[in-house]
Amino acid sequence: MTDDPAPPAPASLLPDASAPSSGRSRRRRPRRSRRRRTTVGVAVGLAVLVLAPFVVVQGVGRAHVADPADVPPSDAIVVPGAGLRPDGSPSTYLRRRLDAAAELYGRGVAPVVLVSGDAHDDYDEPGSMRAWLLDRGVPDDAILLDREGFDTHATCTRAVSEFGVGTAVVVTQGYHLPRTLFSCRVAGLDAVGVGVSAASVEPWKAVLYRVREVPAATKAVLDALRR
Repeated sequence: MTDDPAPPAPASLLPDASAPSSGRSRRRRPRRSRRRRTTVGVAVGLAVLVLAPFVVVQGVGRAHVADPADVPPSDAIVVPGAGLRPDGSPSTYLRRRLDAAAELYGRGVAPVVLVSGDAHDDYDEPGSMRAWLLDRGVPDDAILLDREGFDTHATCTRAVSEFGVGTAVVVTQGYHLPRTLFSCRVAGLDAVGVGVSAASVEPWKAVLYRVREVPAATKAVLDALRR
């Protein structure tokens, strides 16, 4: 009697040639994990690189924000520019700065107001700022014009180098104040700051200005290192 051949194994019990072996699967997982860890590490590193200057600038600047009712006597009240309207008058943000500066001057906080901004062709930011202050009772001989305050860093450095200001009260919007104070103190100006309203009829602009402070802080740190 001959033995019958063993019946074939059911297909469900046979190994699937197309399926990866467990060894190969185990080898692939660590590679994927390493890639994920590398990606996360790079993302975290970039975030730190971008945010570190912002944290430093905010920390230094906020330490010198003053209560408007309790600012110390200073050499000057410094007002950075903030743009003009099409008719040449100060923008809404700039008017708020100038109104606060006129009020501080009227209280005798400083003997002069230094207005700093851009001036070229028919555009004269400091000239417009001067006219606004004159209308609010600040005498002409108490207004200093810096027509080369092209940015925050220039305003601060020129206050010291060109106008001999040693102590100052800086007036600007609250979101802009820490960076301005950082730049001024790096320039050697012993400054405190008074913040004014940043409310806007176009809320997206207010958000944009705040977001812009992140890259602007990096520029402020680079400007400080290049001094």
